[in-house]
Parts: sequence; structure tokens; C-alpha cells
Amino acid sequence: MKICYFIQSHKNPEQICRLIRAIKQGNPNSQVLVNHNFGISNLDLRDVGNYSGIELLQRSKSIKRANSSILETYLEAIRLLGDRGFDFDWLICLSGQDYPTQPISKIEQFLSKTEYDGFIRYYDPLAEKSAWNEKSIQRFFHQYVQLPDSTAWLLRKYSGKIEHYTPLIVKWRYSMVGLKTKTPFDRNFKCYRGWYWNTLSRNCIKFLINYLSEHPNILRYYKRTIGPEESLIQTVLVNSQQFNLCNDDKRYYDYPLELGGYARLLTVTDYPSVTNGNFHFARKFDAEIDSEILDLLDTQVLNNSPLAPERIQKSNSCD
Repeated sequence: MKICYFIQSHKNPEQICRLIRAIKQGNPNSQVLVNHNFGISNLDLRDVGNYSGIELLQRSKSIKRANSSILETYLEAIRLLGDRGFDFDWLICLSGQDYPTQPISKIEQFLSKTEYDGFIRYYDPLAEKSAWNEKSIQRFFHQYVQLPDSTAWLLRKYSGKIEHYTPLIVKWRYSMVGLKTKTPFDRNFKCYRGWYWNTLSRNCIKFLINYLSEHPNILRYYKRTIGPEESLIQTVLVNSQQFNLCNDDKRYYDYPLELGGYARLLTVTDYPSVTNGNFHFARKFDAEIDSEILDLLDTQVLNNSPLAPERIQKSNSCD
């Protein structure tokens, strides 16, 4: 079985190299594909060590939160894997601030035996009324235009008046203005949303590529939504009804309300939670703020030491 790890990164090059080393030391035969923004920081893969099977994609344009750039980077990666004939059974999508919470060998052994085709969070935002679901509906049931960042203060100042006197939806944080239009969603093609980070089988990846090639209107529509990487993949795969998807991405993360949709940086105090046996990876880490948590994880991950019995908990789903 062959695993490909796709890493999107832009800062902390030493931490990125540390992540790659953790993967390659766990399985030297794994494939690592890195898409790094050299406009923000330089990444020298010679710092990783003498490993093969590592490919670096350089970009100079920043990935921007909320627009389609994250999705486009992911699609570029999976198309490249197909075009170059990379042989893989699973694709694990990571950021440069992720880190494994179990030995790589244990994660890959799990994937070799699972009955599932993918591990990805998803839910139907129309299923029940909530403030969170209302925000999802605004994001994916409207078409948005990206305005220059310089307009953010103006949109913030007048967003109430704009929305009162027009049918427009204003997202001043992202300098985006949207309008409710006809969507591609119906009873047979529901909108789903979830988190972007996922672990998908080759069959899921192939289906996604082929589907978007055959249905370019779906991709065009999603490119004008907010954060399409958190809905397009789920919507295509779940509606296909061809895959046994586990509604669990095997990731640990914490999104407190006070951070407004940003993941909290994990520290050494989170170690018992991230290593309880239910997760394959956790995020976000910043070694410049707290490297002790990564040192502790290395003791477990790099030494392939088993999880302590007192820290193993029975997972409620997809274990």
C-alpha cells in the first residue's frame, strides 16, 4: 500500500521540514508532495535529509482565506498526481502546521485494513436551523465577487445600509459581496459542508477529478462561493453514493468562538487530548510558540512507541 501526503504551507520552514521528516522516518517509501508559498518564506528540502519521494511545488501567490485559492491548490495537486502517474492508494491532505499524533506506521496500517473509502467531515446545513447553518447557507447558496482588499473598511462601515437597501450580502472581512442566485443544489444533489482536511482513497480522488471535468458548471459555481474547499469535495463525494465515507476526518482541532473561525494553536497542555488514540493528526502547531508539544509527539511518533493504555479511548465512529 502506498500513501501520498499532500502538504500546503507558507511559513515556519523548519517546522515543515520537521513534519516531512516525521512522515519519511515513519515510512521512507511514502510520497510527499509539498505546495509552498515562496513569496512568504523559503523552503529548502535539503534540511529534511537524504530521502527520496519528496516533490516540491513552488508558488509565489498567497493562498487567501475565503476565496477559491485553497481549493484550486488542492485540485492542482490531485491533477498533477494523475498526470504524472503517481501510484498511491490514499491521499492525506495536511497543512504545514499539522503533525501526526500516532506513529506513521500505525496510521498506514489502519488505512490498509479499513473498510472505508474516505475520512472526511460532512453535514447537511439545511437539515436543521442554527446560526452556524445560516452562515453556511450564506456561504454556499450565494455567488460572490471579490473586491480589492482596500475596500474592506468601506464595506464594514456601510454593510448594514448596503444589505438593508439591496439584496446583496456583504462579507467585509473578506472584501466580498454576494447575491443569491440559482444554485446547482436540489433534492438529488444536496449541498454538504465540513472541514477541508481529509484522508481520501485513490478511487475517491479519481472520481472527484472526473466529475469536475464532466461537470465544469459545478466547479464554476463553487469558485464564486466562500471557502469552497469546505463544501465542494463533500458535496461531490457524498451525493455520488458510490463510497463508504466515514464522517470523521481523524483530526484533532479546536475552533473556539472567540477566534472567529480560526483554529487555536495547540500547546503541551493539549497532549493528552491529541494522543488519546482517536486521531491521526492534529492542528495547528507553532514551534516558535510552543515546541515542547512537538517534542513530546516526536517521542511517540518517531520512536513508534505504542499508545499508553491509560490514554487509549474507544472512538465512537469509524475506528
